[in-house]
Amino acid sequence: MFRFLSRRLHRRNLSSTPSHPPSLPLSHPIYLIWGSNTGVGKTLVSAGIAAATLLSSPSQFHYLKPLQTGFPADSDSRFVFNKLRQLSVLRSPRIPLSASHRVLNVSPAVTETKPFGGEEGVAPSELLCKTLYAWEEAVSPHLAAEREGLVVKDSVVLETLGECFEDVVERGAGKERSQVLCVVETAGGVASPGPSGSLQCDLYRPFRIPAVLVGDGRLGGISGTISAYESLTLRGYDVVAVVFEDHGLLNEGPLMSYMGNKVPVLVLPPIPKDPSNDLMDWFESSHCIFSNLKEIMLSAYFERIKKLHNMAREARDIIWWPFTQHKLVHDGGVTVIDSRCGGNFSIFKVQKTEVIAPQFDACASWWTQGPDAIMQTELAREMGYAAARFGHVMFPENVHEPALHCAELLLQGVGKGWASRTYFSDNGSTAIEIALKMAFRKFSVDHGLIMNCHEDITTERSTELMVLALQRSYHGDTLGAMEAQAPSSYTGFLQQPWYTGRGLFLDPPSVFMHNNTWNISIPEGYHQESLKSESITFVSCDEIFDKGRDKSELATVYSSYISKLLSGFRGSSRVGALIMEPVIQGAGGMHMVDPLFQRVLVNECRSRKIPVIFDEVFTGFWRLGVETAAELIHSEPDIACFSKLMTGGIIPLAATLATDAVFDSFIGDSKLKALLHGHSYSAHAMGCTAAVKSIQWFKDPCSNPNVTSEGRLLRKLWDDKMVRRIASHPAVQRVVALGTLCALELKAEGNSSGYGSLYARPLLEKLREDGVYMRPLGNVIYLLCGPCTSPEVCNQLLVKLHRRLEEFEGYKN
Repeated sequence: MFRFLSRRLHRRNLSSTPSHPPSLPLSHPIYLIWGSNTGVGKTLVSAGIAAATLLSSPSQFHYLKPLQTGFPADSDSRFVFNKLRQLSVLRSPRIPLSASHRVLNVSPAVTETKPFGGEEGVAPSELLCKTLYAWEEAVSPHLAAEREGLVVKDSVVLETLGECFEDVVERGAGKERSQVLCVVETAGGVASPGPSGSLQCDLYRPFRIPAVLVGDGRLGGISGTISAYESLTLRGYDVVAVVFEDHGLLNEGPLMSYMGNKVPVLVLPPIPKDPSNDLMDWFESSHCIFSNLKEIMLSAYFERIKKLHNMAREARDIIWWPFTQHKLVHDGGVTVIDSRCGGNFSIFKVQKTEVIAPQFDACASWWTQGPDAIMQTELAREMGYAAARFGHVMFPENVHEPALHCAELLLQGVGKGWASRTYFSDNGSTAIEIALKMAFRKFSVDHGLIMNCHEDITTERSTELMVLALQRSYHGDTLGAMEAQAPSSYTGFLQQPWYTGRGLFLDPPSVFMHNNTWNISIPEGYHQESLKSESITFVSCDEIFDKGRDKSELATVYSSYISKLLSGFRGSSRVGALIMEPVIQGAGGMHMVDPLFQRVLVNECRSRKIPVIFDEVFTGFWRLGVETAAELIHSEPDIACFSKLMTGGIIPLAATLATDAVFDSFIGDSKLKALLHGHSYSAHAMGCTAAVKSIQWFKDPCSNPNVTSEGRLLRKLWDDKMVRRIASHPAVQRVVALGTLCALELKAEGNSSGYGSLYARPLLEKLREDGVYMRPLGNVIYLLCGPCTSPEVCNQLLVKLHRRLEEFEGYKN
């Protein structure tokens, strides 16, 4: 019986984006067949692997050709179909073979509809060949797609391929793992374009399917093969073998030397050039090599399965996780991450069978992640270049191009208009400690606490400098940074017996949405009795950031409260610095502080010559919808700290920016007056290179579609209607939605609230089942995306969250 399925699709039907990338099933081996160039014999290799699989023992082989041009005159899947049928007849002893060939989607230019393949009843071995998308003109898929009207988005190609993988699972049900093998043969070379114009090595990356690379045995083939191999490994593919035709040039020697015996290199006999040759003798002479290749593929597959199954248990035995109570962690609670691609983890899950499934990283991996898949590859390439060019070089009194360029971009971006110096370190907590040193020196100079006497520096030791900070603040885990934050779960005796809390900690007013209104919650101690309701309720979030509120009655209330506390702070201690997280307090519970309060606070400190530090480790670089949160409170600091998203989360780096006046307080004839702080990796080249790429990428509308044309704001990512529905839910206490953040506090009482609460855990487990990875801050949960994440994806996250809230037993009880 002959079968041919053709589906002509219009562009509008191809534009839909799947809710998330498809999963990769692991029930049986699936491999990508790549070519170092076009015309190197990928289809011959696919046919040879099929022959080694099907004609040696009863088995099933799936051959998938996602993209085919030159169709129907040229059809790789038809070639595999025909050759396997011929070989099955000649092979002795013969294993009966049933074979089928289908073409799923062809361009309107293809007029021939004659069947190309058939099925031969029931047989021990089964060959299933499929062409997913075909174009008539024998050119690159992106050009054929444009000319012939079958334009296919990358997401649609992946979705169709995912459906074919589901068919592999269904047809292979009940068979041994080694009895089913699937290969996906690409078109052209590793970096050849797909129908959308994306390089195919990027197009298929969300699946991260293990690879067999068909190299080039011709003159120049060593270079081409190595380049193709590096292009794949740069994107995180696992290449299990390299195979190529022998042209008598002994290319295998240099390739094996380059691979360092980590990747097997197999050499096939010369392919006959006579067009009339049916290649049957060549396939027979190559049988041992293809059998060896098949065994390599199976061995790599089984080793991968074994590792994935064992990782959770092995991790529990030897790893000490941060912020984790290990007694509460079971094997099923350990997420095994195979890779990430853009905003998604690819995690190992055991459902009916094993799969590598996408899971949206809704924590932005501890608030550092922002790149989409394209930017991730760009960062990997740029960092590889920096590692190869610089390795590591020490920084004092030296300079290299990445550090200089990064410093310039920081001062022209997040430090524009106020900062003049960049001090590099390795992480946010260290950046805070550096900022405190800077601020205390500036205060000491301004208030006459430091006196120069020749080269000696003396200080009045009777004066203890304290910080002015906010309740619920968090500035890092190092000892000095913890001293600058208010008492909390992080600073108690269990965690930090040395903690004293060297500061005056103000209780700030917070902003949140509940039902359909934005509200300001003012703590006790503020003289607010005369305030009208319109002073503390708002229709939209934008109204809260309006600088016109400076003339409001509430501004006077804030000023009076702050002034009274500062004036009453007497004795041997003095407030030497203000440190605060602008707008959003992250680890303290994702609280939004009234920007008016923070602006008044900065002004009060300015009038007293108290240096101002902005901790923008979390809030910087578009996290709140603008490049720096200082724009939201309409105030400038003297010192500011940045990290996390600065490098796109791909490598640690931090920067402390400061004014000239702060810098000048460290200038003198003695080295002892310099800022004596630093570490081995100050301004390391890879980190600075990643920061340069990230800073430029996030603010360029050409690379980040969410940035407005002026490069000033992110478009709204969270659907306002869905946010209001969630804020009105009976299980929800408050909601904050700003920039890339959407946070909510679940209604809970007593031991069910606070950082140690497990109240939200059942809800988060359900969301992880839905493909959304989240971690709680007690009974506070949050969604965090990247500056490049599309609003459509954000809306899908909100829909999933709302649906699970409806099922949440906590509020029903």
